[in-house]
Amino acid sequence: MNKSNLWSLRLGFSGKQAQLIEEIGFEKFLNKSFATTFDKTLPNFLEDEPKTIAELREYRQSIKNGSADDQKKVIKKQIKNATELKKWWIDKFLTEKYPLREKMTCFWHNHFVATSQKVKSTYWIYQHNMILRENAFGNFKELTKMIVKSNAMVRYLDNVDNRKDKINENLSRELLELFTIGIGNYTENDIKEGAKALAGLNLGEESAVYRRLLEDNSTKTYFGKQGNFKADDLVDIIFEQKNTPYLITRKILKWFIYDNPSENLVIYYGDYFRKMNFEIKPLLTKIFTEEYAKENSGSKIKDPLTYLFQLTDELNIANSNTTLIPFFLKQQGMDLFNQPNVKGWDGGNSWLTSQIYLQRNNASDLLCNGRNISRKVFEKMPEEGEEPEIKLEKINVQIDFDKNGNNKQIITELSNRLLFKVDETMQKDMENLLKYDFDPKSENANYAVLRLFNYITKTPEYQLI
Repeated sequence: MNKSNLWSLRLGFSGKQAQLIEEIGFEKFLNKSFATTFDKTLPNFLEDEPKTIAELREYRQSIKNGSADDQKKVIKKQIKNATELKKWWIDKFLTEKYPLREKMTCFWHNHFVATSQKVKSTYWIYQHNMILRENAFGNFKELTKMIVKSNAMVRYLDNVDNRKDKINENLSRELLELFTIGIGNYTENDIKEGAKALAGLNLGEESAVYRRLLEDNSTKTYFGKQGNFKADDLVDIIFEQKNTPYLITRKILKWFIYDNPSENLVIYYGDYFRKMNFEIKPLLTKIFTEEYAKENSGSKIKDPLTYLFQLTDELNIANSNTTLIPFFLKQQGMDLFNQPNVKGWDGGNSWLTSQIYLQRNNASDLLCNGRNISRKVFEKMPEEGEEPEIKLEKINVQIDFDKNGNNKQIITELSNRLLFKVDETMQKDMENLLKYDFDPKSENANYAVLRLFNYITKTPEYQLI
């Protein structure tokens, strides 16, 4: 696989940026990716969502006092807005010229998990997502402080139930176990004392605030230090610990390059991260430039986003259906804003179970044959007692290939942008599909290359980058 195609997939969601990387060079591409800005305008579908505590109370009271029909309408609207949020984000994935900020936002989204099913406020989930986007390349310690004090996280990890006379340890535990330092680097007492420090941190207007009557102002002992610590103090103390950089550098390496990064790499980049005072941009720059210089393709299974967007990009599908994409991602175990638990998506081999592999092959079959994934349309309204006539939605698909090339040249062209390696058996299979007498200018040339592409997408090698 060409390096430009490989790193377009790694730093984005498809091969769409490969030509741009070729034209301006990898270093300049990285710099432009880091320099991107984003729209902070509130999406239209969130205009009527409750945003203040008072509005939320009023909203909940109206549900409580409403009729059964009114309650159903409210639930339906909640589901609709949650779906609109997914479509809003998917549109960003599809349209960004330099998609690294969105790729990194998705990384943080799976690190600082807060699901819409548990939080039950689309506006707070949107706020959470915007914090991740704005600080995607910023400082890890400062981002951690902001997330711990976000309404979405306080609700998701039950800190609304954490008070001085009734301690809830959830947020304190995950702050250590999953968000910062990792298992084996803290004690149960650190969790208990951290929970006391977080007691009373409750829902606020723009972010969580301490409630005076609920907070614990006793002296706490945290990683050997004593004081009347609060949320920011906990984070500061955690980031003084020797092993704090390694959990996050391991996860970044897994997200972008290696399903199983070596411990030497984890420690090497982690030590640099600490030296850079936990600034994310220098860490990413070092990782990407140094790993780019190596031969390391085929080291990571594509996540469902990358798999689907590469498919639609290669097939030149215009105006991808942002309603169908969340459905496919959910089938594949990558439901945006709704990870299975606080640990997030596992990635790696979990992206390629036998069921997921079959679903991927089915999606490729449908798309390569000009049919959209899982969208059935009614050709006519049925008469009473009749079965509806259903057909799959039709779409136009076309593969880019050299119209002046012969069969072997076109096979090489597709292999270079789609496969990290090609063995002798695969080469023979592809030549049997696109035979020596193939005419690239014939009327059925696109159909023949589509068959070749469909074959490629079903190979184990295509699942890897």
